[in-house]
Amino acid sequence: MTSWRIRDFHSSDMDGILHLWESLKANNVDPVYALSEVLASCAKDHAVVAVVGEQVVGAAVGRAAHDQGWIVFLATLPEFRGRGIGTSMLAAVENRMAPHGLNKLSALMPETETRVEAFLGRGFVVKKNLRYFERTIPVQRQELEPLSQLGGRILARDLWENVAGMRREKELLERRLVLPLAEADLADEYGVVPPRAVVLFGPPGTGKTTFAKAIASRLEWPFVEVFPSRLASDPKGLAGALRETFLEISELEHAVVFIDEVEEIASQRAGDPPSPLQGVTNELLKIIPAFREQPGRLLVCATNFIRALDSAFLRHGRFDYVIPIGLPDAEARQAMWERFIPATVVDDVDIALLVDRTQGFSPADIEFAARSASQRALEKAVYNGGSGVGAGVTLAPNRRRGPVTQDYLDAIADTRTTVSEEVQAEFLEDIDALARV
Repeated sequence: MTSWRIRDFHSSDMDGILHLWESLKANNVDPVYALSEVLASCAKDHAVVAVVGEQVVGAAVGRAAHDQGWIVFLATLPEFRGRGIGTSMLAAVENRMAPHGLNKLSALMPETETRVEAFLGRGFVVKKNLRYFERTIPVQRQELEPLSQLGGRILARDLWENVAGMRREKELLERRLVLPLAEADLADEYGVVPPRAVVLFGPPGTGKTTFAKAIASRLEWPFVEVFPSRLASDPKGLAGALRETFLEISELEHAVVFIDEVEEIASQRAGDPPSPLQGVTNELLKIIPAFREQPGRLLVCATNFIRALDSAFLRHGRFDYVIPIGLPDAEARQAMWERFIPATVVDDVDIALLVDRTQGFSPADIEFAARSASQRALEKAVYNGGSGVGAGVTLAPNRRRGPVTQDYLDAIADTRTTVSEEVQAEFLEDIDALARV
């Protein structure tokens, strides 16, 4: 019988791992962990191979985290099974993980795998009535450090669902941006090129920043906001710092890059001699085509003053879409009020009246009015119907807790709207002249 031995995995064993993987697939065994995960663990975690001469005939790969260990791959060539190789490899990889102080070692095997003697031989117990759940996390561990250096972050997964109202805008962004980016393979089948850059424009306070973050949340991509005002103090100058920042962003696998008030660095170029800001605009115009060549990322620029942008900035080929984000309609305003009014009193508030009274309000205006109403109601309850401020405050008996319709109407009356009628009229003109959806 041909003798075999077990040793640590070497980088030269990669072909042997691939051969083992292919042998499993040829026998209709679909490994639980992806090949990329197995190869990554071979290089970074704990792996042993069984060899006959120089031929790799088996491999075991383990991963340890805190006091929990996982066997992510165990395979032996069919002609070498039944010789105790699997049990010995499990013992070897367990020994290499021992310094982590493991108190549990687990393994997930595909249902079609019937050769479990190696696990049983090492004292593993088959657990009954278990279900395996899996969800892919787009952001890789190695990306976290460069992401942190860029000031980027992973946003909560529910931001998209938490955008109240604005149904038309959400549907448009979902169809034009999210769908082709999230389903890139399907988009490719239909000949759809996923968008790389988009401009969101509209009056102040209409939720452009919120939508940019919600898009990142919906895609589960890192969100990186570029602040030109912060880059201006860089020794390389604003143009150089901007170029360096986008080079660092190119190292990420995925990213939604956001520049707010982009008119500050992409305004109409004019004047002789050229101003320093024109150099920044020129640099940005060079950066965008290079950015567009990299898949898995989206540039979102927002502006309150789209008329101020340089004409070359909005040219076809730089931005796929120029999308208006305007004031909320009645349906959107109702959704916002329902979200901001406390659940304990929402059924007693005349929301239809609030919707009617807040025509022309931005989302930020409505949120401010709602919070102001709650603050007013709290103060009235404490100062007018209670015993004063401080520990032990008690409200008047049977006092209804929470704001009432009149509290909201008073707050609405005292709220100065962000968007004037003139600005709204200009926005509607800009939609006709500049929007591209």
